[in-house]
Formats: sequence, structure tokens, C-alpha cells
Amino acid sequence: MTSLVTIENLRVAFRTDDGQWKDAVRGVGFSLGREKLGIVGESGSGKSLTGRSLLGVLPPYAKMSADRLEFDGIDLRSAPPKLRRSLRGGRMGMILQDPKFSLNPVMRVGKQIVEAIRIGDRSISAADARRKALQTLEAVHIREPERVARLYPHELSGGMGQRVMIAMMVVREPDLLIADEPTSALDVSVRTQVLAILDELVTRRGMGLIFISHDLNLVSKFCDRVIVMYAGRIVETIEASRLHEATHPYTRGLLSCLPRIDGPLEPLPTLQRDASWA
Repeated sequence: MTSLVTIENLRVAFRTDDGQWKDAVRGVGFSLGREKLGIVGESGSGKSLTGRSLLGVLPPYAKMSADRLEFDGIDLRSAPPKLRRSLRGGRMGMILQDPKFSLNPVMRVGKQIVEAIRIGDRSISAADARRKALQTLEAVHIREPERVARLYPHELSGGMGQRVMIAMMVVREPDLLIADEPTSALDVSVRTQVLAILDELVTRRGMGLIFISHDLNLVSKFCDRVIVMYAGRIVETIEASRLHEATHPYTRGLLSCLPRIDGPLEPLPTLQRDASWA
């Protein structure tokens, strides 16, 4: 499988109050083809920072380094800012957890999608961009796309808002989509619909997907492979279908915390954040 993304020894650090640099991502490395890769772990494990490093949208006070950070053969460490901007939102897109904080609250959603199209292709007419926006809304299973395009973000339900966000991110047909907790704020039935849409788009368009989540049960059913992160490091990588065979104590602890009806939950193991196993 040809690698779309290659990361080696990725580190992201933040300066503490005493002036020292503290690593939040510590030596992360993996490759990604045109597949669905899940990254799981508790809050603060470095999942989102890893995805943001690829896009180049880390906070200005963060320090990032890597031995390799490549997208489709492009060295993202040395790529000019103009190239990074063209990749971001073009060949790489990111869906965040809550559309309320990602969509412009004072702009109709159809106009926002049209704007995303025309930023990537200045030669396309407003009418053609509008037609493409409506087609993309229809592709994410939004009924009455004409009506929905006229709505403001606050007029959308949570599930509808996520579909609009997905439409905005895929309208320029990216090669890589990073989905950061895209369904955690949705109820179960809507979550299933959104995941089905993502799966359909990734499969039909041959995209690579990084699916960031804290839900092992969800990624085990949705993704092809799973990376488990703890304290800024990868502690285990395994095929999603074999997740129940995971051997690392942290992964086993996460699995034991999944809801069960046949007995009490087991607590997570107490682990040292700098232990040798990490």
C-alpha cells in the first residue's frame, strides 16, 4: 500500500511557567494509506495535536519537530507557507467536533461552501460553485439542499451541522480527511448516519481518513487500523478487527471500561507516564 502520510519521531512541546519545554507529543510515528485509521486515547494523550501537526494549525506557542512529516511525498517541515495553505482545505481537510464553533454564524451555510470552492478555484463562476455546493450537500444525504443552503448555522440540528461540515471539507475532493471527534456530540442514531456518510465518501473517493476518538468500540467497528495513544506516545497499533486481542495493559484497560451487561467494569490500570513500556 502506497503511503499517503508518513510521520517519524513527531514531537510537539509547550513552554511551562518556569520556562521549560514540556513534550505533549513524544516520538509519534506511523504511515497512512488510503484507509481509515483510528487514533484513540484519553483526553490529553496527543491525538488532536498529531492531526493538527499534519495540517500546520498548531497554536503559535507550540514547538514542533519531526524526523519526517510527509504528505504524498511533500515534506511538510520545509514546505513554503503558500503551499501549506493550498494543501490545507484543498488536498487535506479537517472535521471538528462541534459545527457551532467551526461554521461562520452570520453567513448562510450554502454561501460558506461556495466560498470554500472559489478559494480553491478562482476561475469557477459563482453559479457553477453554487451547483457544486448543492450537489455536495446532496452527496452527504441532506434532503432539500436548496432549503438547507439558505439556513444559518444556528438553524441546523447537530447532525445536520456535521453533514454540512463534511460537505464543506470534501467539496474540494481532498486526499486526506482528519475527523477529530466528529460524532461525540451526537446521539446514537445520528452518529450512525454520519459515520455511514463518512464511510461512503472515503470508499467512493479513495481518500485516507484519520479518525480521532476516545471511543474504542466505535473505531473498532468503523476503522481499518487503530493506534492507541497514552501520554503523548503510541503504545499499540493493531488491526481494528483484532482490537479485542490487544496486549498492551493500557489498551486492555480501555477495553475493560466498555459498558457491559454481564458484570462490573474493571478500573484502568495505574501507569507511570514515563514508564519504559511507553
